[in-house]
Amino acid sequence: MTESRSRVWLARPLFADISGRLDEHFDVIRSEPAGERYTSQEIAAHLTNAHGALVTLVERIGAAEIATASKLRAVANVAVGYDNLDIPALGERGIVVTNTPDVLTETTADLGFALLLAAARRITEAERWLREGQWRSWSFDTLLGHDLHGSTLGILGMGRIGQGIARRATGFGMRTLYHNRTRLPEAVERDCRARHVGFAELLVQADHLLLALPYSPQTRHIIDAAALARMKPTATLVNIARGGIVDELALADALAHGRLAAAGLDVYEGEPAVRPELLALRNVVLTPHIASASLGTRRAMVSLAVDNLIAALGCGPRAGRPPNVVNPGFIGNRPGA
Repeated sequence: MTESRSRVWLARPLFADISGRLDEHFDVIRSEPAGERYTSQEIAAHLTNAHGALVTLVERIGAAEIATASKLRAVANVAVGYDNLDIPALGERGIVVTNTPDVLTETTADLGFALLLAAARRITEAERWLREGQWRSWSFDTLLGHDLHGSTLGILGMGRIGQGIARRATGFGMRTLYHNRTRLPEAVERDCRARHVGFAELLVQADHLLLALPYSPQTRHIIDAAALARMKPTATLVNIARGGIVDELALADALAHGRLAAAGLDVYEGEPAVRPELLALRNVVLTPHIASASLGTRRAMVSLAVDNLIAALGCGPRAGRPPNVVNPGFIGNRPGA
């Protein structure tokens, strides 16, 4: 390695033909965790002499991990969410953080709608029942589910992905309500055919509630036992945001005792571990955090993260102006940034 080139840590193998573009500008340190994830100490060791890092949402980086990373100037996250990164801690050190929005919007919305359909119409439950050999004759009342067409969809978190869900709902003739802290512009509401309501009304009115809001200490367990009690017992809950938004024990209890009809989950509070209370239920559809997992979208995410890191470290046509900065106020706060 040459001292004149910045060092970049690539935390995981990510499409060699795309991540290989980093080699044009930097000395790239490639690694792979020995287990499913790196330990805090392993991350800290990799960051000690790095000027930049390209990481995924399972690499958690905070004050402890950057304590000895005196050269670190940028962290590019291959995800739209960044709750794996301690933004204030990185910001205090003048470290730029970037993410990968937009490129995964439509793919994530597709998966959200797939979960909605599967949960409401009991698709995975029906397949399991069939595979177990329990289908011995046709019956008029076998596995009755709930319609999407003509029903009310509630969206909690009407950002890019929530809007994508709302656009899909129009094709099913659904009435869409949403709740954000800030109401969307009227033009966006018209495009999505959606109406803003309060949180309590959203819970009460929704036949199907979909969660697409960012995770934060304020939104942790926003869907708790009290919130679930406001929902219709025939309602469906879908979470494609972050697991911690839902109190999973309260959800499992509501599903087990008929206070909620069904749920579709792509994210979990302790993932990759999933609560046994959820695994035991047939009226919940479970997928392993694959909302953005199409080949084209994952390649686009890595490409955008590479662009972000190259620019954040002062190289390429957008030198000093990465496309997607999470903490823009910190750019240039430290010498050499």
